[in-house]
Amino acid sequence: MDFTELFSDINIMWVLIAAALVFFMQAGFAMVETGFTRAKNAGNIIMKNLMDFSIGTPLFWIVGFGIMFGGASSIFGGLDLFTRADYSAILPDGVSFFAYFIFQTVFCATAATIVSGAMAERTKFSAYCVYSAIISLIIYPVSGHWIWGGGWLAQMGFHDFAGSTAVHMLGGVCAFVGAKMLGPRIGKYDKDGNSKAIPGHSITLGALGCFILWFCWFGFNGGSTVSMTGGSAELAGKVFFNTNLAAATATVTVMIFTWALYKKPDVSMTLNGSLAGLVAITAGCDLVNPWAAAIIGIIAGFAVVGAVEFIDKKLKIDDPVGACGVHMVNGALGTILTGVFCSNENLAAMGMSRAQFVGVEVLGVVATAAWGAIAIAITFAIIKKTIGLRVTPEEELQGLDLPEHGLVSAYADFMPAIPQLDASSSFTPVDMGSVPMDEAIPVQVKTAPKETAFGSDVKMTKIEILIKQDRFEALKSALMGIGITGMTVTHVLGCGAQKGKPEYYRGVMQEVNLLPKVQVEVVVCKVPVRTVIETAKKVLYTGHIGDGKIFVYDVENVIKVRTGEEGYDALQDVE
Repeated sequence: MDFTELFSDINIMWVLIAAALVFFMQAGFAMVETGFTRAKNAGNIIMKNLMDFSIGTPLFWIVGFGIMFGGASSIFGGLDLFTRADYSAILPDGVSFFAYFIFQTVFCATAATIVSGAMAERTKFSAYCVYSAIISLIIYPVSGHWIWGGGWLAQMGFHDFAGSTAVHMLGGVCAFVGAKMLGPRIGKYDKDGNSKAIPGHSITLGALGCFILWFCWFGFNGGSTVSMTGGSAELAGKVFFNTNLAAATATVTVMIFTWALYKKPDVSMTLNGSLAGLVAITAGCDLVNPWAAAIIGIIAGFAVVGAVEFIDKKLKIDDPVGACGVHMVNGALGTILTGVFCSNENLAAMGMSRAQFVGVEVLGVVATAAWGAIAIAITFAIIKKTIGLRVTPEEELQGLDLPEHGLVSAYADFMPAIPQLDASSSFTPVDMGSVPMDEAIPVQVKTAPKETAFGSDVKMTKIEILIKQDRFEALKSALMGIGITGMTVTHVLGCGAQKGKPEYYRGVMQEVNLLPKVQVEVVVCKVPVRTVIETAKKVLYTGHIGDGKIFVYDVENVIKVRTGEEGYDALQDVE
C-alpha cells in the first residue's frame, strides 16, 4: 500500500468535508438574518444570501484566487484570469488544488454574506449584488493575501488561524461602513434620537440559524488544519474543543449579563453571544489552551452586548442583526486576545515575546480594518452616485419582497399555531393573584333594543370570550364538557385598559401595545348563558392582568344552511 497516496486521500477528504460545512454556513446566516428582521423582507434576505455565494464563486475563480495566492509580492498577489497558473508551491501537503480552491472559495463567500444583515431591510438588491461582487473580487483577496497568501502580515508572524480578522472582522467592517452610509431604517430612531426596538419576526428561525452556524464552525475552524495526518488530527481535536468551549461560555455570559441588565434573559442577544464566542476563538483556537478559550468566550460575551448597545444607542447605526458587534468587534478582539493568551509552548515556537506577538496582532487588525473601510467606502460611494444604494421610503415601508422580487409573501398561508395541550386532561385554575374573579374577567352584556324583532321564538345568545393563547385548550375542553357543540376561534391582537406593557428587545425598550390573543365565539340557547360564563371564568381566572374578557350579545336568528333549520333546531348537533 502506498501510504503517501493514502494520507493524501485522507487530507483531501477532510478538506472537502470542511468546505461543505463552511458552505452550509450560508444557510445559517440566511436563517439568522431572516429571523432577526421583519417577515415582509424574508424573501429578499434569502435571495441576497443565495446570490452573494453564487456571484462570488465565479469571480473568485476568475480573479480573486490569483490576487490572494498568486505572485510573491508582499502587498498584492497577481492577476491570473481563470486561475490557470501553477499553485503547487502554496498547497498544503497532500491536498489537491481543486480541494484547496473550493475550501478558499467558501471562506470568501462567508466574508461577503456578513454584510447583508447589517444593511438589511433598506438596501437595493441591485446595489447588494454589486458590492457583494466587489468584496469577493478584490477586497477580501487583497487582505487575504496579506494574512494567508504570504503577504507582509504573514511575513511578520501575524496569526489568524481560521479568519477572525481575515473573514469576520473584514466583513464586519464592511457591514459597519455600509450601515452608516445607508442610514437607519424608517422608525428606528425617534425625533430625539432615541433608539426604538424593531423586533425580528421569528426568533425560531434565528435560533435555527445560530445552531447551524455553531455546527458548521467545526468545519470552519477544524478544517483550517487542512490535514488529518502528521499530528494534525490531534490539533483538529483541540480546535474543535476550544471552539465549542468558547461559544458555550460566551452564550452563558450573555444570558446572565442580559438577565442582570434587562431583568430577563434576552433571547436574540444570547444567540448573538453564541456567534460572538465562535468569532472570537477563530483566530487562536489552535494556539490557546482550553482555560484561555473559556476566558475568550466570557470576554466575547460581555463585548458583544456592550458593542451592540453602543453601536445602536450611541453611534446611531442601525444594525438589525448585530453583525457589527458580533463580527467586527469580536473578530478584532479575538485576534488580539490570541496574542494575550497564546500558550507559552506555541509562543516559544514562534520565536517572539508576548509583547511582540500582541503588537503584530494589533497591527494586523488595524491594517485590515483600514483597508476594508476605505475600499468599501469607495465602493458604496460609487454605487450611491450611480444606481443608488437605498430603496425608496415607500418600498421600505411596504417591505422589499414585493417591490424588489414580486413576492407577495415569503410565508404563503402561514398562520401561527395555538399551543396544543391534551384536551382530555382536567384543568384546574390556579389562583395566583388577589384580584376578585369578577374584576379579573369582566363580563359585558349587550342586549338588543326592546323594539327589535327577532327571527326566532327561542332566546339565543352569542358569547364572545377573549383569552390568552395558552388557555385555549383548557377553555375548549371545559366548554365541550358543558354541552357546547360548536365554536369559532380567531387569532387577534389587542390590549385592555393597561394598554400593553413595556418589554426589552436587544437592550431597547419596546411598548407592546397589541398582544396576541384568541377570540372564542359560541352561540347558545339550550345551554344556560350563566353556565357558560361561570365555566369560562373558572377556567381562565388567575387574578393577573390579562385573564380576558367576556362579551354577551343577543342573537336575532340562526339558520343552518345545509338543512334550512332555524333558531333552536339550527344549533343542535343532531343527525
